[in-house]
Amino acid sequence: MKDPLEHMIHAREARCLLRAHRYGTLSTLSVKFGGHPFGSIAPYLTDHDGSVLLFLSSLAEHSKNLLHDPRISLISHDQNDSRIQTEGRITVVGEAHPLEGRNLYAARWLRHFPENEQLFALGDFCFYRLMPNAVRHIAGFGQARWYNSHFTVLPSPLIQEEEALLAQLNSTARDILCAICHNRLQLNPVDVRAVGIDCDGLALSVDGRMLRCDFAQPVTDGIGADAQIAQLAAPLSR
Repeated sequence: MKDPLEHMIHAREARCLLRAHRYGTLSTLSVKFGGHPFGSIAPYLTDHDGSVLLFLSSLAEHSKNLLHDPRISLISHDQNDSRIQTEGRITVVGEAHPLEGRNLYAARWLRHFPENEQLFALGDFCFYRLMPNAVRHIAGFGQARWYNSHFTVLPSPLIQEEEALLAQLNSTARDILCAICHNRLQLNPVDVRAVGIDCDGLALSVDGRMLRCDFAQPVTDGIGADAQIAQLAAPLSR
């Protein structure tokens, strides 16, 4: 029997990998071609619980497909790494269903995808949620694991506290954000903003690039997040 704690640690590693990226290959079952797999590139945002938010046009082929059959998969990897066969990658298998009310998700989406603002003026875009039924994580050569539990996390107070925490960081704690960039990302930014905080880490916009720093330990509320952010800002021990 697998060690439950070890399983949860590895599942968090997989979740952090999914959170680190913004685009993936979405595979739907084609209506036009009788259920043949159809692949397309789609932006995505990992929600607080580890499920995946998609913002799709109803005119797109993949939207027509998933409305006919919600079974889909999404694979993501680091496109900046040329070692395609040995780098980390993750595939989420599940069902995607449309969500009611764009405004519930718009602010969080636009923090991560500010270039999508004009899409909200169009009436054919809406949000979908991909709930993972199974997750395949390849951490490297010979390191492949399946997860169907412990990948998603339970709701926590941090969900309601995120916006206030971000506002505080961006208004009064720019020195902390700059220290994180310097100590963890080896960058000296001109412009840096915190755009997301979840149980696993902090998302930053650094001179127009979306980057991420994972927490050493998962958190469930603002107090825990503040402590982990302070740890990220501290100089690395030699």
